[in-house]
Amino acid sequence: MSRTHTRHRRSRTLFLAALATVLATSGGTALAVGDSSGGSAATRAAAARVDNPYAGAKPYVNPEWSAKAAAEPGGSAIAKQPTGVWLDRIAAIEGSGDSMGLRDHLDAALQQGAGVVQLVIYNLPGRDCAALASNGELGPTEIGKYQSDYIDPIAAILADSKYANLRIVTTVEIDSLPNLVTNTGGRPTATPECDVMKANGNYVKGVGYALRKLGAVPNVYNYVDAGHHGWIGWDDNFAASAQVMYQAATADGGSVDNVHGFITNTANYSALKENNFKIGDNVNGRSVRESTWVDWNRSVDELSFAQSFRNQLVSTGFSSGIGMLIDTSRNGWGGTARPAGPGATTDVNTYVEGGRYDRRIHIGNWCNQSGAGLGERPRTAPEAGIDAYVWIKPPGESDGSSKEIPNDEGKGFDRMCDPTYGGNPRNGYNLSGALPDAPVSGKWFSAQFRELLKNAYPAL
Repeated sequence: MSRTHTRHRRSRTLFLAALATVLATSGGTALAVGDSSGGSAATRAAAARVDNPYAGAKPYVNPEWSAKAAAEPGGSAIAKQPTGVWLDRIAAIEGSGDSMGLRDHLDAALQQGAGVVQLVIYNLPGRDCAALASNGELGPTEIGKYQSDYIDPIAAILADSKYANLRIVTTVEIDSLPNLVTNTGGRPTATPECDVMKANGNYVKGVGYALRKLGAVPNVYNYVDAGHHGWIGWDDNFAASAQVMYQAATADGGSVDNVHGFITNTANYSALKENNFKIGDNVNGRSVRESTWVDWNRSVDELSFAQSFRNQLVSTGFSSGIGMLIDTSRNGWGGTARPAGPGATTDVNTYVEGGRYDRRIHIGNWCNQSGAGLGERPRTAPEAGIDAYVWIKPPGESDGSSKEIPNDEGKGFDRMCDPTYGGNPRNGYNLSGALPDAPVSGKWFSAQFRELLKNAYPAL
């Protein structure tokens, strides 16, 4: 028997053990879901998931991140906030060196008495085809290794009956599916790497496989990454991105039932609410959409985008019960640069520029942004259609190195993390706005953490 089949059989055994525990503790409430082995006639019972996994559940605080935050001046003010646990390579599953593995985190969650744990599933073949800083360990064609050596072991651990009472929220493969729309083909933003991933289909296959395998575990809640408004909020990206997400969810016999919701602004900086201008505003007969900053986007902030994109996803074929998450870890934009009110009504640009909270040079800038601050603290059901504001990107962890740094994680050097870089088509050939002296993505960046504290909004 092959190693893949052995692992799958163990996963099924663990799943059934988990099922027995969950059904015993839930009063027997059950629904039928497909067998992830692909057997057309096979079904299995699963405990009914709750509508919002964050409701009434104590969230897990990652002790590794918490210790780093508490060691910074003023960091104790946020060191007990829940953040995402990033499984960004195969070694992260078992843990490497002094780093905790997946079981370590789940065990720690039980010790804390936590009810919900947040994981980031992030290791696609050819990962982040438009951003070298977050490239991964797997080459574009290594879909088999992604499935057997990455997703299968994670699913087996999550299905252990020991963890059956934890609600496990997974953020599935950030910065992947929208790339197939925005950075391919004849577009000026296209990259050869993204064209390869669109042609070989391994983003769609990988996300679809992850959703099926993880979605078969009854206490797992899959949230698919949905970019952010400054990426897919334009007419030519909006519906097309929802279609690609539907394609992935239903790939190889998959179902939209494996998708509990979507998450926007993961590890990004888009302001939650722009209170000083709205998409419907006009100045001297010109729409806000005509301003240089908004540039014909359909949304001006992340909340309005998340709510409108949710409607689009439902109309595309996803369940009307899906919920949205918004990563607010670094989109506060407080401090002395935060505008107190709308800009001058001289023209539409002075109106928007003078009032916008998001102070990035360009909305396409994504790496270690100067001036950013902590955003809204994690909160459950803050707005209609929003399951929670979350801190999936742990504040203080770098987006990428500001110069090339050799590493064994497959992470490259992206000029968008270099503060001297003059840009590319994806940021309108503007300066990157990145902080200097940054380490490799995921490593602790003390200077950034301190700036995030200083510019927090709401203020600490």
